[in-house]
Amino acid sequence: MIRVENVVKAFGGMRAVDGATLSIAKGSITGLIGPNGAGKTTLFNVIAGALPPTSGRVLLEDEDITGLPPHDLFHKGLLRTFQIAHEFSSMTVRENLMMVPGGQAGETLWNAWIARGRIAREERALAAKADEVLEFLTIDHLADERAGNLSGGQKKLLELGRTMMVDARVVFLDEVGAGVNRTLLNTIGDAILRLNRERGYTFVVIEHDMDFIARLCDPVIVMAEGKVLAEGTIDEVKADEHVIEAYLGTGLKNRDKLEAPA
Repeated sequence: MIRVENVVKAFGGMRAVDGATLSIAKGSITGLIGPNGAGKTTLFNVIAGALPPTSGRVLLEDEDITGLPPHDLFHKGLLRTFQIAHEFSSMTVRENLMMVPGGQAGETLWNAWIARGRIAREERALAAKADEVLEFLTIDHLADERAGNLSGGQKKLLELGRTMMVDARVVFLDEVGAGVNRTLLNTIGDAILRLNRERGYTFVVIEHDMDFIARLCDPVIVMAEGKVLAEGTIDEVKADEHVIEAYLGTGLKNRDKLEAPA
């Protein structure tokens, strides 16, 4: 579904991504792991249009999307979340979801005067869709809560809910487990699995929690120093001496450290 071909992203003389080539299969949940500074988030930013590549290209189902801005990719069904959730803190959880779809009638001043009925019908439909999403994510009890009052894990669920308000085809999740307690992380994992199995979502997940990666992801791609180092099942990459060396710098004798949750 996604092909990344020899992508380089340089900042001055430093290559944060250095000739990365990889493929994301349609309908998969692909894990992207690696030590800090490996280039994972920078690669996400290049694929999602936040950063232009220095060279190389990105394809979505054989369409060259290299350098397209995020709003164009949004309309093509490619979405991403962030390490730090970006919510409208003063708005309710339901209202945050209702804001997502583009091209709403109420966005123009002219329609506010002459198409009030259309706007009202559209808002009712969006509210119903938002409530359906919140029920799916098991946070419907928070529909009327201000988003700024949510916990870190609840905000991550809200970000996942945003992808459900549009026709997402592939979703990039950047450290969805950061700052999230284990119970909510399990809830997030359940939602990702259901979206993948029941609705055909394709996911790419950056995460340091190896238990979370092991539960959700196959295949797992490992990056180090801006390059793709290895790819395979979680057990295969954990047994790869090059992967262990990249994480630990000490070889196989410290294998258990890689296997422990981050």
